[in-house]
Order: sequence, then structure tokens, then C-alpha cells
Amino acid sequence: MKIFFAFIVDGMKTAFRGGALYYLWMSFLLFLMGITAWNYFFQLRDGLVITGLSDQVSWGFYIANFAFFVGIAAAGVLLTVPAYIFHRKEVKSVVVIGEAMALSAVVVSMGFVAVDIGRIDRAWHVIPGLGKFNWPHSMLAWDIVVLNGYLFLNLFIPMYILFKHYQGKEAPIRKYFFWVVITCFWAISIHTVTAWLLSSNVARPFWHTSLMAPRFISSAFTAGPALMIIILQLVRRYTDYPVSQGVIKMLAIIMAIAMQISLYFVAAELFTDFYFEGAHAASMHYLFLGLDGFDGLKSWIWTSVALNLTALVLLMVHKTRNNMVTLNIACVLGFIGIWIEKGMGLVVTGFIPTPLGEIFEYTPTLRELGVSVGIYAIGAFIFTILVKVAIEIELGRIGKHKNINQGVGNASELDEMTTAKTVTVST
Repeated sequence: MKIFFAFIVDGMKTAFRGGALYYLWMSFLLFLMGITAWNYFFQLRDGLVITGLSDQVSWGFYIANFAFFVGIAAAGVLLTVPAYIFHRKEVKSVVVIGEAMALSAVVVSMGFVAVDIGRIDRAWHVIPGLGKFNWPHSMLAWDIVVLNGYLFLNLFIPMYILFKHYQGKEAPIRKYFFWVVITCFWAISIHTVTAWLLSSNVARPFWHTSLMAPRFISSAFTAGPALMIIILQLVRRYTDYPVSQGVIKMLAIIMAIAMQISLYFVAAELFTDFYFEGAHAASMHYLFLGLDGFDGLKSWIWTSVALNLTALVLLMVHKTRNNMVTLNIACVLGFIGIWIEKGMGLVVTGFIPTPLGEIFEYTPTLRELGVSVGIYAIGAFIFTILVKVAIEIELGRIGKHKNINQGVGNASELDEMTTAKTVTVST
């Protein structure tokens, strides 16, 4: 117990230590949180009237971000599987970074749900024992279960591994492998349940499709690797923690395949809705072409299509995919394109037109954006602290045996190992 207490204390001390750039970054994130606190005060005082939401369009920017970041959290499994199931050492050395990203993304998702409630004090209505949890009948209850479960798994497994390394010991995989397998299935479940929250609404034909869950998973496996590639490069540049180029190449290939699948699903839905267009296609018509003179989201979705297609071309060409400049451009374009398509393009469009045929358009307000920016910052703040502490422990700089490298190797060694495996497989 004493050593665990020291583990927590040393971790907290590490979080407060850093260079000028670290303090500047964390101060900037705190500033953004302050902006959110200020705008959220007005939301608590006046209610959701400060947002662009209405009785007709009750989900907007908040839930769009919720749906998107649940996918980012689910994408953490893309490092977990090759690291623990296929025992790829170059991936295992950075899997803790992927798990930190997943945990932070879950927190961001929960944050957007919290502000979307309007009155956060009313959350007690879904607390078992105090309110009515309504499980298993409610899809919302299922979402609460899977999100909190995934949050716990992505906190428990890395903490156990880091605690063992802090003690100067190796974490025996047999003791946590079962939970790793559970995490892999759980990652798919969190985004599947989120998709079912939409597709179970029979009165919303735009959402009521069996392709909703596959679309969510494929888009998650596009945007998630895009963010991971950027993050791993930042870790490699601003720390001395080894990040193998082989991991980045693996994620780029996954992103290229997932982007093709995601766009194929979108094309399949477009064919279904437009080939024999009926009343059920009104939302799709509004999104891509406008409806009865209303076209507030048309520019959003065509921007998304352009960004995603450009990213896909860059990812499919071997030369541009392996060039870090063009790969980074593809990651940025794909990340933004998926956010638009999966957020504003999917969540908001389901409400337009209403089941009665009314058209009420939605545009997020400045207050709404002000509340949101700090939630992003909270996720980045948590992620930064988790990665900083993890790196210090993995490099043996804090713990029972300081300055003893925990065997993560260096980037060149890991790349050589990846190349050797590739040659062996090819042979």
C-alpha cells in the first residue's frame, strides 16, 4: 500500500514538472477551460436557450461531438490488438499512449453529454438507487454502462502495467490478458451502442438504418488513427520516448482501408435514398441538395466529401502515404472530414425535417462553441498528464529503480525489428 501511495504521489509531482513549453501548453488549456466555465455559467443560469437548439432540433453540436469522440475512444483498440494479441513489440511500446487517448476521449464524450443535459444536477435521475436507471430497456442506460466500463478498463490496465514498471518489475501479461480481450470487444461495443441510440429512432428515417453501426465503426477507424499518427509524431518530437515509424505506417494503412469502407457505406446509403427517392429520403435530400429553399448543411457535407476524397487519394497512393508531409495532410483532412460527416452531417440532419414535415434549421451559437472549447481542453489536459507520467515511468526516471530503462528500446531498434519481421513474412 505504501509503494502504491508513492506511485500516486510521484505521478502527481511529475505532472507539475516540465519545461517552459509544457507550462505554456498547460496554461493555454486552463485558459480554454476558463472560457468554458464562463459560458457554461450562462447556460446554467438561462438554460439551453443560449444554444441553437430547439424543440424540433434537440441534438446539435454537443451530441455531434459526443458521437465523434466515442469513435476516437473506440479506435484505441487499433493499438491494443497488435500489441497484446499479436505481440508486436514496436506497438506495445506505445500502446499506453493509445490507451491514454482512449481514456481522454471517453472523458470528452461524457463532458459533452453532461453539458447537453442542460441541468447537470438532474443527472441523479439515472443513478441506480436514487433515480430510475431503466436498464436494460433504455438504450441510454446501455450507453452509460459501456462508456463507464470502457473508462475503467482504460484506466485499470495501464495503471497496473505502469505500477509494476514503477516497482522495477515486468507486468506479467497472464494477469491482465483477460481484461485486454474484454477491452477489445468493449471498444467495438461503445460505438455500436452509440450508433444504436440513433438507429433505434423509428420516426427518424435518416438514422433508422442497419448500416448505422458499421458506418460508425469504419469512420472511427479512420479518424482515430489520423489523430494517433499526429500524436505519436508529437511525442517523438518533443520527448525522447521511442516511437517506431513502423507503428505510424501500420496506422496509415488501417486509416486508408477504413476510409474506403466508410465512403463505400455513404455511397450505398446515397444510392438507396436517391435511386427511388421517397418521403424517407427527405433528410438526405436536405443534407446534400437542400429542401424547400433550406440548405444550411449543404456546404458542410460537400466540404466533408471533398476533404475525405482528397485524404483517400493521398492514403491510397503508396508514395504519398509514406511521405510524412502528405500523410499529415491526409490525417488532418480525414479527421475534419469525418467530424463533419459524422457530427453535423449525421446527428443534426436526422431532425430535419421533423416527422410532421416541418423544417427548422440549426446553427451552433458562440456560447455553445464557448462551452465546447473547454471540453476539448479538458481531454487534452488529461491526455498530456497521463502521457507525461507514463513516459517518465517507462523510461525509468521515476520509480523504485530510477534511470533503469524498462525495455522499451529505441526507435531505430524497433524499426529494425519491424523490418526483420516483414522480411521473414515475405520470405
